[in-house]
Amino acid sequence: MSNDRPYDLIVKNVRLARPGHSGTPVTDIAIAGGKFAKVAPGLDVDSASEVVDGHGLLAFPGLVDGHMHVGIYSPLRDDAVTESKAAAMGGVTSALTYFRTGDYYLNRGGPYAEFYPEVLAQSEGRYWVDYGYHLAPINRRHIDEMPMLLDRFGVSSFKIFMFYGGHGLHGRSSTQRNFLHLEEGESYDFAHFEFIMRKLSQMIADDPARGSQVSLSLHCEIADILNAYTAIVERDGKLKGLHAYNAARPPHSEGLAVFIASYLAYETALANVNLLHLSSRKALEAALMMESLFPHISFKKEVTIGHLLLDIDSPAGAYAKVNPPIRPRADVEYLWEKVLSGEVDWIVSDHACCKAEVKVSSEHPDDIWLSKSGFGGTEYLLSGLYSEGTKRGLSPNRMAELTSLNPARRYGLGSKGDVAEGLDADLVLLDPGETFVVRAADSESGQGYTPFEGQELTGRVKRTLVRGNTVYLNGEIVGPATGKYLSRPS
Repeated sequence: MSNDRPYDLIVKNVRLARPGHSGTPVTDIAIAGGKFAKVAPGLDVDSASEVVDGHGLLAFPGLVDGHMHVGIYSPLRDDAVTESKAAAMGGVTSALTYFRTGDYYLNRGGPYAEFYPEVLAQSEGRYWVDYGYHLAPINRRHIDEMPMLLDRFGVSSFKIFMFYGGHGLHGRSSTQRNFLHLEEGESYDFAHFEFIMRKLSQMIADDPARGSQVSLSLHCEIADILNAYTAIVERDGKLKGLHAYNAARPPHSEGLAVFIASYLAYETALANVNLLHLSSRKALEAALMMESLFPHISFKKEVTIGHLLLDIDSPAGAYAKVNPPIRPRADVEYLWEKVLSGEVDWIVSDHACCKAEVKVSSEHPDDIWLSKSGFGGTEYLLSGLYSEGTKRGLSPNRMAELTSLNPARRYGLGSKGDVAEGLDADLVLLDPGETFVVRAADSESGQGYTPFEGQELTGRVKRTLVRGNTVYLNGEIVGPATGKYLSRPS
């Protein structure tokens, strides 16, 4: 920035969608030192070193994709590059990844004091967007490490995979202890979940200044139900593909898990609970019931863009296998109903890049039981939400809350989530009138396919700025990887 020009950049003539506001007024946005410096119409172009004309595009705060799995199926050092580029092309400027010890990810166990520095070392210099991690306490030692992870590394959010104790990542499994790298005498079960909650509750009570931004996230499915229904569906043999997987992991397993997790939170006086990727009417109804029963607990309810754009009749078939499953159209419509009524707190991608050669069996590509779970989608998060949400009457301002402000505040990203003076200059420009057909060949992701292939979406990201630096412009990644690690709460 030159001495006589107070701003590095002015973005002119954009329609700004701010969370908590109404309408999208035309305005200019000035950026200095990586922060938003002024938001007002008619800013003097001579006061900035660079000027970008937004030509009336919609401007959103940079998206906070609070649920990703970078490094799950490919080495972290490689996945961070390709999948953060995919995030940038979707308007995501902050990527938060769920990470754990055990198979997949780094494929080893051990204490987080040794494990997590390796995660950070492999991440540094490889992200095109800002990044952070949620961690899962898998064994007793990890529970003891939780305060250290918050104080030393700024990890303020933790996760429980409720089905891991007795069910595999991709289907039935009898090798969970080996999969999780558990030591003799340890179990990943309800008692373990309770002790995680007690530790986190104590951490929140001991540090009220940070406590509201310290939370526990739960993948809510019950292994016993999954095992029983998978056996029934396989034995019957009538259902195939996504229909079979939906039946094998029935919605009431989600609902029951929500009930159990919520009561454990009540028992342990845990204040902040995030119910992840609620995929069905029964799951979301259970969450709303628990919210009513325990009003003193801050429940946050998450839905993914995949569960909003896909149903079990999707032609993607096994390529759309994910946990919890893609559901019937009636469940999809119920999720949308609750998004529109304001009863969903945020929308994420649950992005897990799983390359085609890993995703499905080469000999039996349509066999849902042999397919791996998870797929990418961060690059379609904003466009998918805008395209379908606009049809249903969802305002751009509410979209900004669901994709930026709400996850930023919950996960301790105090400098993210809005376009306001003093916050990080994370900005997305979207052309609301441009319609495009989703093609995997156009994505920066290393996945090579997408279950959204062929869907026509209206609303395309044209430019993404991270802390004032353009990282994506008109279909191309720009510049080097300058993403910063997000120590939380910030």
